[in-house]
Amino acid sequence: METLVQAPAWLRERREQASRRFAEVGFPTTRQEDWRFTNIAPIADAKFALAEGSFAQAPALISSVAVPGSLRLAIVNGQFAAGLSDLSAMPKGVRIAGLRDGARDGTDGLEQHLGKVFNIDAHPFAALNTSLLDDGVAIFVLVVAGAHSQVRIAQTFIGAADSVYFNNAVAEIVVGEGAIVDYYTDQRESERAYHVANIQAHVEAKGVFASHAFSTGAKIQRHDIGIGLKGEGADCTMNGVYLADDEKLMDTHTSLDHAMPHCTSHEIYKGILAGKAKAVFNGRIIVRLDAQKTDAKQTNRALLLSDEATINSNPQLEIFADDVKCTHGAAVGQLDEEAMFYLQARGLTRTEARDMLLHAFAGEVLDGLKIPALREQIETNFFNTLARDVALTA
Repeated sequence: METLVQAPAWLRERREQASRRFAEVGFPTTRQEDWRFTNIAPIADAKFALAEGSFAQAPALISSVAVPGSLRLAIVNGQFAAGLSDLSAMPKGVRIAGLRDGARDGTDGLEQHLGKVFNIDAHPFAALNTSLLDDGVAIFVLVVAGAHSQVRIAQTFIGAADSVYFNNAVAEIVVGEGAIVDYYTDQRESERAYHVANIQAHVEAKGVFASHAFSTGAKIQRHDIGIGLKGEGADCTMNGVYLADDEKLMDTHTSLDHAMPHCTSHEIYKGILAGKAKAVFNGRIIVRLDAQKTDAKQTNRALLLSDEATINSNPQLEIFADDVKCTHGAAVGQLDEEAMFYLQARGLTRTEARDMLLHAFAGEVLDGLKIPALREQIETNFFNTLARDVALTA
């Protein structure tokens, strides 16, 4: 493992700053507003050793999520695994480097962006991540996407079945002027894992950023997504769908910061909960004083398949401009019995009718997948997990 002394001075300084900040604030607790429904004591109290190197199941797990025609970047236990990656389809204008190899002198722009897109004071787990930063992957179009570039990135989190581990991930994305970035997150961790992920993006003028998040695994998940629309005419889509059964907890906090005029955002988050599962959705939209002609829409919906499943939904609008269009809505309920009756009256069994309604509910988000092979993988995993969860509550 690389020592702090071997890293460039700017990276050592950034790690030390993050380490000091995490030492000051520590792990969040339920006494804090942003964490009041999410008790992460099982993470804070556990003694996790810092993972190193590969493990026996890694090659099989990585090959199971390969998408033909794409570049594949493998990160195993936090380290870029070149031998398990496939960069043979590298297009012109794209460069990929492991952090250890690509950040020695900061000349590639990493010094400007690394650890700067997110607010270290607001995200304690991101501070913990940065304090232990040893390796990673930089994608230069980039996820800094240069002006007028276009890229689609899919990030899959997967681990050995039934293993207990803590995955703390941070992704920073800079969308240049007129650039287009589609970012897909597929969280299918071990059922006993703990997963904390933080995605922060800055979108410049006329840039387009789309985040699509799919979650079916982990015992506790916390997903923070923050998008700053920093240039006039920027556009953002932020969609997600999750499944939770047993006693899982899935917490999603989103933040959309409209800082400039004529920006648009569209957000849809959906959840399906069974057993004693719990979910949290906190969706915040900020419209700054100068952000006239903002158009922002947010929707959060959840289906509860059991009487013991619960969700806490908190949509928030903070509007400081006066010429805007902003809407938000939240709906929590069970399957529509009238729709069930309608489908059964046309020959479907109750199970078939239920499955059709659940597929339609999730399909609104799954339809946003623009890569056919990836969509097939995610849909297969999602609906197989859904069938299992529904069977357990039947």
